[in-house]
Amino acid sequence: MSDLSTRILLVDDEAAIRRALRTSLQELGFETTEASRGEEALHLLQSQSFDAVLLDLNMPGIGGMRTLTRMRTQCPRMPILILTVRDDEEDKIEALESGADDYVTKPFSMRECVARIRAAVRRAKAPDKPGNAPLEVGEIRLLPEQRLVYKGGQPVHLTPKEYEILHYLMTNAGRAVTHGKLLTTVWGADYRQEIDYLRTFVRQLRKKIEEDPSNPKYLLTDAYVGYRFAESGSTMTQ
Repeated sequence: MSDLSTRILLVDDEAAIRRALRTSLQELGFETTEASRGEEALHLLQSQSFDAVLLDLNMPGIGGMRTLTRMRTQCPRMPILILTVRDDEEDKIEALESGADDYVTKPFSMRECVARIRAAVRRAKAPDKPGNAPLEVGEIRLLPEQRLVYKGGQPVHLTPKEYEILHYLMTNAGRAVTHGKLLTTVWGADYRQEIDYLRTFVRQLRKKIEEDPSNPKYLLTDAYVGYRFAESGSTMTQ
């Protein structure tokens, strides 16, 4: 899908932010519609279709979080990207665990915002893969059926938990995965707060799959929130 056919719903109570986003996105060929409150956005979703939503969390009325929850119920596959202030880490975590696909921090880089929108729309439009389909990003190839991992064609020996972490992150490549979600998925709900435990496993995993573990290009950190695995073709490092 080209940007020329991509419809974005902008939901923010600050007119200046909506105007800046609308101008930049329209210059790049996106079609945009605006809403200043969650109630208005939900009404628009009942009568129109969109390829992605940019949603502010701090709004009057029902607010961003309740709007997100209703949007996710109403449109299960539509990408929803959260607009949030940089220091509001708890809101980011709650939003991601409530179904948001990604977030863009304020003040935001327009280049980064557009890249996140394009990536979210691309993931939503991609056909679903069978659960045992091979996963490949750059030199890393994971074969779920055999539980094997290769880097540059060479086998990588992982512990069972390292494999499960890598499998879950690669399955969700490009998406931020919170610490709590990853811990719950791999170890269970009793481990949800064991962030230091998770960091130890991630350090070991990076030593096995990264050329430079201190400057990873695959297994990236989303500060205070969690981790994301780079998408195929991404050159982003963190």
